[in-house]
Amino acid sequence: MKTPPVLAPLWPAGALALLASVCGVGAQPPAAAVPPKHVLVVTTTVGFRHSSIPTAEETIAELARQSGAFTVEFARVEPGEPRFQGPDGKPDKAKVNAAIKAVLAEKMSVEALRRYDGVIFANTTGDLPLPDPQGFLDWLKTGKAFIGMHSATDTFPGFAPYTEMIGGHFAYHREQVLADLRNEDPACPSCQHLGTNWSVFDEIYILKNFERARVHGLLRLDRHPNTGEPGDYPVAWRRDYGQGRVFYTSLGHREDVWSAEWKDKNGTRKNPPEVARQYQQHILGGIRWALRLEP
Repeated sequence: MKTPPVLAPLWPAGALALLASVCGVGAQPPAAAVPPKHVLVVTTTVGFRHSSIPTAEETIAELARQSGAFTVEFARVEPGEPRFQGPDGKPDKAKVNAAIKAVLAEKMSVEALRRYDGVIFANTTGDLPLPDPQGFLDWLKTGKAFIGMHSATDTFPGFAPYTEMIGGHFAYHREQVLADLRNEDPACPSCQHLGTNWSVFDEIYILKNFERARVHGLLRLDRHPNTGEPGDYPVAWRRDYGQGRVFYTSLGHREDVWSAEWKDKNGTRKNPPEVARQYQQHILGGIRWALRLEP
């Protein structure tokens, strides 16, 4: 018996694919564009004020613009503005504090927080006069995002629930140093570009009230940054908080950590531009994770 001949298809495969695309057969509808998240960036300070705050504000705004993942609104008060100048030519502390209280009442009341998907504390310090600190934490637990940079752990020293939320509190620091950080989670969006170790020149915080079991570690030192004493010195981490997410990095004291373009008055910088670009990716990854734009 002869084997029946193999018949050629009436329509070549390419033609079938073209027909399907024209007729919509098997076609998937285009994915709906995800609207950007809306984030409040808080840079107000009641204690020490970092000179890097304007650079931090510019960097975060630029990351938002370039990524398209989120938009930013600021809660900020610049004490050096002429409106705060006292008779002695220095900022009038009472005027500055009144302005801080007013802007936080406007931006961070329980009602106002409903406008935001997340809040960033970038180099905040002191007991900020929030209208309802516990209400802020309760808002976060509903599935919102909190991102803290550097002295966010030197904020609300008298409010233990905040320390529990962020994961620890500033104890002290010594002189700035070139720190060789250990990458604890190379798969995390905030660390996947850093390799096994990452060196950065910055002010390294030593923390208290930190419990490693409560957080997912991202960056750490195995030795004291200044003395070399062996130990566990956390630098960055993330955690769940109720249904919300928290990301914190203690890096960000220096302008040349934040910005690849910044130079001091002598035209020099400690960190090469590449370190600043790596830091920007570090915080962008953390922001995206906290906003649930990353798993």
